[in-house]
Amino acid sequence: MRPGLSATQIVGASLFANHFASALSPRTTIDDSYDFVIVGGGQAGLVLGARLAEDKNHTVLVLEAGGNGDDYRTRIDTPAYAYFESLWTTPLNWDFYTVAQSNAGNREIEWPRGKVLGGSSAINGLYMTRPGEAEINAWKDMLGDMDGADNWSWESFYAAMRKSENFTAPTDADLIAEAGITWNASQHGSTGPIHTSYPDYTFPEVGYWLTALDNIGLNVSANMYGGQNWGADLSTSCINPSNWTRSYSRSGYLDPLADRGNYDVLANAHVTRLIFTNATSSDKKTASSVEYTTDSGSTTLKVKVNKEVILAGGTIGSPAVLLYSGVGPKDVLSDAGVDLVSELPGVGQHLQDHFVSALPFNENEHVTDLVQSATVKWTTDAETAGSIFYDNGADKNNSKFLTYIDSAVAYVNSTALYGSEISEYQSKFLALIDQYAPNTTYADAVITGYEAIYNTTLKIFDTSMGQIELLFMNSDGNGDIGITAALQHPYSHGRIYINSSDPMDYPVIDPNYLANPADYEILLAGIKIARQLGETSPMSDSLTNETSPGSSVQTDAEWIAWLREEASTEFHPSSTCAMLPEAQGGVVDANLLVYGLTNVRVADASIVPISLSTHLMSSTYGVAEKASEIIRAYYNLASASTPAYSSSNSTTSSSSASTTTKSGGAPSSRGAALSLAWTSLVLVSLHAVVSYGGFV
Repeated sequence: MRPGLSATQIVGASLFANHFASALSPRTTIDDSYDFVIVGGGQAGLVLGARLAEDKNHTVLVLEAGGNGDDYRTRIDTPAYAYFESLWTTPLNWDFYTVAQSNAGNREIEWPRGKVLGGSSAINGLYMTRPGEAEINAWKDMLGDMDGADNWSWESFYAAMRKSENFTAPTDADLIAEAGITWNASQHGSTGPIHTSYPDYTFPEVGYWLTALDNIGLNVSANMYGGQNWGADLSTSCINPSNWTRSYSRSGYLDPLADRGNYDVLANAHVTRLIFTNATSSDKKTASSVEYTTDSGSTTLKVKVNKEVILAGGTIGSPAVLLYSGVGPKDVLSDAGVDLVSELPGVGQHLQDHFVSALPFNENEHVTDLVQSATVKWTTDAETAGSIFYDNGADKNNSKFLTYIDSAVAYVNSTALYGSEISEYQSKFLALIDQYAPNTTYADAVITGYEAIYNTTLKIFDTSMGQIELLFMNSDGNGDIGITAALQHPYSHGRIYINSSDPMDYPVIDPNYLANPADYEILLAGIKIARQLGETSPMSDSLTNETSPGSSVQTDAEWIAWLREEASTEFHPSSTCAMLPEAQGGVVDANLLVYGLTNVRVADASIVPISLSTHLMSSTYGVAEKASEIIRAYYNLASASTPAYSSSNSTTSSSSASTTTKSGGAPSSRGAALSLAWTSLVLVSLHAVVSYGGFV
């Protein structure tokens, strides 16, 4: 329970009680049952909770395995600390690793994911890029005449992404000119909970980026946020320019909410499985309750489900919950010792990830060398973000400097990669489909789905969509400048599975990197452009000597060998609960309902059936917003709602959650004066500290 307050604390808290008296805070007790139970209080889960709770006659519960993050709030909020005070080494990171990757140096590669209210949106690199129109429409086309397919057209999805956004244009004329920032406000949302803008600090090399790209034929994009995601740009970032803090799903979709009595959020509650009333019948199964633990599995508790369970655990968490609940491939469940409830071969399959020639963020606190893996790097005689921070430069603690994050990007399409040889490469990759499809131990549906995704990826290859993302990085601990390349549409697919019946055991992650030669061929072309860019004026004017991989690497074989040993994840896994026909290894239909279950949906990055050429944050907000609309429309409540969040520019609030307990009655924190005073006290403390808002 919340600690008591001293007299001084109560006096201080009372000064703010009137303003924050209705604030919603993470609970210490919850009810016995809820209409909607959302599994995962990460990026998507908090969107779903806020939106579904807008309908006052429904009750909503979010269960989050991680804590509230309050002990690390300054590090979460400060944009530059995504590099320099990484949260990877804290309890806010699940700290997953892949199995050894046989085509990537036999390495076990780290997969950090957010374990905290807000999920990965609380610890990532703040990029807010968007996918392309052709990609989203390709997704829709894969659904055929499935009911609800129109929800996933570009027009519909574009509106959902904009709904989440509150864009603020930059105002500093000198900064705009130096960085070369351009924008089209009509392509952005202006009333959503998530603030987007640009850092309040920059470097001349950021502007050089755009000019050098133009000099090699990659023009500045005029419509990057309107569906044409190719060319060069400075990405918007999830920064609230009113106070220069990170804007993420907790600060946008939870902290500003009033307590309306129908929405609870429980932190430190690890969901172990779903329980079905008719688990042994041949009918579609209905989830009756959700089992969870607050003490690492020593004891379990249950909360009843009146209407639906919505899984929002992400690309790893959502399939893992289904598998531990007995829903998934029969052979996987049998081998793990989990009783089969509903056979669904596609659960955990179709895993896709952006494989990148860099690991762009610092995985250790206060280290002197920012890990950058296979990035092409140069020494420089220019000041960089890394040299300022690690060498105690004059701006190290400057509030403007602490807003800086690397945001210069470029999306390179197949025309820029291969010119007139596009069709030749397309035919070459097509010839690989049978050779590198999943082996015959996979269900026929999964193989059929792999072929469908592969063929769709080949069609996208012949469009203007980006195949490689280039990123500019100057936050290296050695003060170097780096340029990296990231594969956006992998032809190698992996899977998430379990090898234990204990839900506290981590699932097995096998992205199967570089299994298909098409992937390293495209990545090879991309990394060569990265080097070319660094050798092109005016970017080259600031670079003095290539240090990685160095001039000794020249031949294709040398490049590929280097990539196999150094390349890593761009932290954008997707597709493990793919929205596809069941006959193609799909897990959910176009209304997000899990096949074979009556009242379980999935709504996060795991449902996107193809890898998208973008950082996944904006897309995940779009999935969650669209999912909320679908669910509310199903229950005929959308017309009777009012917004539950505030989109104002006020400083984000924060509240504290203690050890979670199960209660038969309404949450004791509702309306309690002590709770209100404690909430206000925490807000007072946060506002008294100067704080400004690892992976991309």
